[in-house]
Amino acid sequence: MFVNEQINAREVLVIDGDGTQLGVMKTDEAMKLAREKKLDLVNVAPSARPPVCRIMDYGKFKYEQSKKDRDARKKQKITTVKEIKLRPNIDTHDFDVKVKRGQKFLENGDKIKVTVMFRGREITHPEIAQRLTQQLAKDLEDYGVVEKPAKQEGRNMIMILTPKSQ
Repeated sequence: MFVNEQINAREVLVIDGDGTQLGVMKTDEAMKLAREKKLDLVNVAPSARPPVCRIMDYGKFKYEQSKKDRDARKKQKITTVKEIKLRPNIDTHDFDVKVKRGQKFLENGDKIKVTVMFRGREITHPEIAQRLTQQLAKDLEDYGVVEKPAKQEGRNMIMILTPKSQ
């Protein structure tokens, strides 16, 4: 954003501090007008023809802008990835506990990485892990959707669930 002497256009469309248009005038005249009011001439739309300049307190404007940016950052939801680890021979009650934990994660707006870990010869039966991940996705379908379907990566099968958009 160009301010005062940084503006190099010959003519600019000037807008007063309260939002009224003062019309197209030479940059020198606009600068003089801004100095009389003890304010700055700020180029708010440099790509327009003629460029649009506003008479305002630039320091105050920058402060307000940084304040808005800070508030926007505070309101941003940072999604974290929580992990739920399973084994192919998990008991039904333990599976239900994992489902409830997954439900809480999704309600809080977190993504879930579901990992089914194979040990020893369990890796020869990937269909069991496939069934587990499908059952988990089905049990959590009211809270989240499958972002990445179950896929075997080494000795693990991994699936990613994301919360449903509110």
